[in-house]
Amino acid sequence: MCTGMTYQDDAGRWYLARTMDFDVALDAAPVIVPRHHRFTAAAAPEGFAGPHGFVGAGRLIDGLVMLDGVNSAGLAATAQYLTESKATVSPVPGKRNLAAYEVIAYLLGHCASAAEVKASLAGLNVVRVTNALLGHPVPLHWLVADRTGACGVIEQTEAGLTYYDNPVGVMTNSPQFPWHLQNLGNYPHLTNRVAPSREYGTLTASGAGAAGTGAVGLPGDYTSVSRFVRAAFVRQHLAPATDAIVALGHALAPFDQAADVKLMADGRPEVTQYRAYLDLAASTYYFQAYAATRLTRVRLTESALAAGAPTFVAVDEHPVVVAVN
Repeated sequence: MCTGMTYQDDAGRWYLARTMDFDVALDAAPVIVPRHHRFTAAAAPEGFAGPHGFVGAGRLIDGLVMLDGVNSAGLAATAQYLTESKATVSPVPGKRNLAAYEVIAYLLGHCASAAEVKASLAGLNVVRVTNALLGHPVPLHWLVADRTGACGVIEQTEAGLTYYDNPVGVMTNSPQFPWHLQNLGNYPHLTNRVAPSREYGTLTASGAGAAGTGAVGLPGDYTSVSRFVRAAFVRQHLAPATDAIVALGHALAPFDQAADVKLMADGRPEVTQYRAYLDLAASTYYFQAYAATRLTRVRLTESALAAGAPTFVAVDEHPVVVAVN
């Protein structure tokens, strides 16, 4: 599945970064969506269009589907799998009904901040719609963040779309977000410092000089529960840097899933298909494909925002090797 986190650099600018981990090839690529672009909508024949342009990872699947992105106002959002999502079977009268895979495009096109996202949810509903690529409805939840550092998680519960303020700035997958926050209470002992000495009978067990002993017990497996704890720990201790993209690249490295390291029940590998780094202050998107060591940077230029159609961007999907002899 996926791991996402927010980050603030040493100049106070905010970022959102994520891994896209999935067992079906999504073939996503960066795409710039101009202002007022009209998206098709499975539950609404008129579709929808918003005043904000944005850039993120997308693919054409019976229309343009967005997986994440940042808009011209500095609002960013990512979609991540959530088995417990409670999409309604039928559209709800009086609301804007969206398929789960349409939510990213709607929020980025219509909202300028996390507060606006939160306020908009009363008029929205996620309805169960089969995804053309996967052949079944996709249960999702969404991580949003803006230029002020405000961050939240959106989940479709029995009560409808629910917005949770996100005090830890990370998100993974199942279970639902409030459970993950409660689970962090099992790990208050974790620290990035050397563990102190302890007395066992007449023996003094000392961790002096053993860097990393304060993090003994930090979960290291690929489950979403363990990744959430690990992401919260990494984000908490990640120092503000001048080059935030470099810092985030190292921060996401412990969450990368190489081919065949994690297998689904049917034997298919779940792989980190790409990493994305979203600069909210500059409305700039960085994309790193699975095989690439070089990033593709895409800015929201005025010409692209005023274009008549979305613009897909070719990406580097190969490692860069410097031959010295």
